[in-house]
Amino acid sequence: MSANNDSIQKTILVAVLLCLVCSIIVSGAAVSLKPMQLKNKLEDKRKNILAAAGLLQPDKTIEEQFKRVTTRIVNLETGDYATETELNKLEAAGYPLETFNQRRLSKDVNYSAALPGKQDPASIKRLEKFAAIFVVEKEGSVDRIILPIHGYGLWSTLYGFVALEGDAETIAGLGFYAHGETPGLGGEIDNPSWKALWVGKKIHDAAGSVAIDVVKGKVIAGNDKEINQVDGLSGATLTSNGVKNLMRFWLGNKGFAGFLATLKGQGV
Repeated sequence: MSANNDSIQKTILVAVLLCLVCSIIVSGAAVSLKPMQLKNKLEDKRKNILAAAGLLQPDKTIEEQFKRVTTRIVNLETGDYATETELNKLEAAGYPLETFNQRRLSKDVNYSAALPGKQDPASIKRLEKFAAIFVVEKEGSVDRIILPIHGYGLWSTLYGFVALEGDAETIAGLGFYAHGETPGLGGEIDNPSWKALWVGKKIHDAAGSVAIDVVKGKVIAGNDKEINQVDGLSGATLTSNGVKNLMRFWLGNKGFAGFLATLKGQGV
């Protein structure tokens, strides 16, 4: 009499072996595809940097276009570029220049600090001590400065880049590459028409204070603050406020104000 191939023990054994084989296949695929995933992630980041700066050209590869861009690490506490010693320490801690992960750095207690509520209008919770910025030169002078920015909107944290002209004062472009805002409302931060409104706006007012603003409704033409103002998003007041708050935070004293002042002092 033949053995019972439908016994519970054999069914469990087959299921376990099948799970084991599948897990090996999935793990192997994940390991083999990781370099490609990292490459695609880096290329997407570079694409967003170029797009925010208004430099993206569809007829050229991202790699070719990004040769114009120099990546630098800024010490947000001093407002200066990171020293060689600081760069070496960051690399030893797992934050090399080529793949600098600022989002992960903000969660590292050795390289970030908690922000008290009143000091955190952008609701980012923790502020990293170093940030990767991107510089584009033209004919020996700084043409674009691209800064990473993030902060909370209505439903999500918005991650993006703001590009400044070489004067470190005039906005050249703005773009968000990750968020979870409502399509058709807060999601209109991706609308090219709205992003175009930022071009040419000034960071500071005549007194030197950070004054960039997203107003409710439309900017009143000819008003004395027009150069600092952008139209709000219709039906998305909290997202508009979130963009205003994160812009003021990252262009303010806790963010890149010290660095931008240093650049201006160098006569960029």
